[in-house]
Amino acid sequence: MALEASNKPIMKVLAGEALASPPVWMMRQAGRYLPEYKATRKKAGGFLDLCYNPELAVEVTLQPIRRFGFDAAILFSDILVIPDALDIGVRFEEGRGPIVETVDAERIARLSTDGVLTHLAPVLETVRQLHGTLSGETALLGFCGAPWTVATYMIAGHGTPDQGPAREFALKQPVAFQQLMDVLVDASSQYLIAQLDAGADAVQIFDSWASVLDEDQFNKWCIRPVQQIVEKVRTERPNAKIIGFPKGIGAFYKDYSALTGVNAVGLDWTLPMDFSKYLQKICPVQGNLDPKRLIVGGTALDDAVDTILQGLSAGPLIFNLGHGITPETPISHVEQMVDRVRNYSN
Repeated sequence: MALEASNKPIMKVLAGEALASPPVWMMRQAGRYLPEYKATRKKAGGFLDLCYNPELAVEVTLQPIRRFGFDAAILFSDILVIPDALDIGVRFEEGRGPIVETVDAERIARLSTDGVLTHLAPVLETVRQLHGTLSGETALLGFCGAPWTVATYMIAGHGTPDQGPAREFALKQPVAFQQLMDVLVDASSQYLIAQLDAGADAVQIFDSWASVLDEDQFNKWCIRPVQQIVEKVRTERPNAKIIGFPKGIGAFYKDYSALTGVNAVGLDWTLPMDFSKYLQKICPVQGNLDPKRLIVGGTALDDAVDTILQGLSAGPLIFNLGHGITPETPISHVEQMVDRVRNYSN
């Protein structure tokens, strides 16, 4: 039998509770480091085909839960299903990653969110099936990409080292860029509400490219759009629990944690422990193991796990990586990490 959502360990932390043994999951935990994932992906064909196939998406979402007993299953999908649902072409090429049809001011003016949830119906069906399948203390997490990060792909067509094309577009054509952000805020809010309605216990907003902006642009394009999403979701679902993950933003974490309205903030591995403890006084934190230590294993992994637990487990903490797990990570090192966390008590 599934517990009431509020009694699941991750949900307790999101409500501000510190647990003796922090709950643990990993970003990208369903992925290419698992042989069963690679076998399932081969059945699906293309990556988006897998995202839009509820039977197979449920399977890959559950694979790491079966192996490691994580405290959360995160919906298998991708942040770029939103532009795909906006009728912007998206494809994934082996060795190159996502390729997105680029937009200009004229194309932005024609964007409409009317058909977004219809297009994403298979993903929402995956959430419904997962909700009916998961049992015990395992929380189900939905997610979306933050408007800024999604917009960077729609402007450049792919990821770039500093997302320069989107930064230049936002400075040269702020009106058009604001129109794009408004569309993405609306589409993302609809999507997160629908995931919660389909059975997600909580949702996460990924802002993987938040680190490339100056203070003024960060406030405009990272903080404010996430604020708007949180406000829109909470207007419809007042008790919604939302995690924000703005990777690599350093000192900007302070304002992000205080101003966006998220219930918890995901930390990357570059933050000093004293600053992480300070942020934990604002809201619960999630993170923040360096994924490279998970690759290396041994004492390099144990020492980092212990440092995070000793520094942050007295407050509300969800143990996680500081970014997604990478394909070359040994499965035995994931087991080592999970055992280390499970056997810890503050």
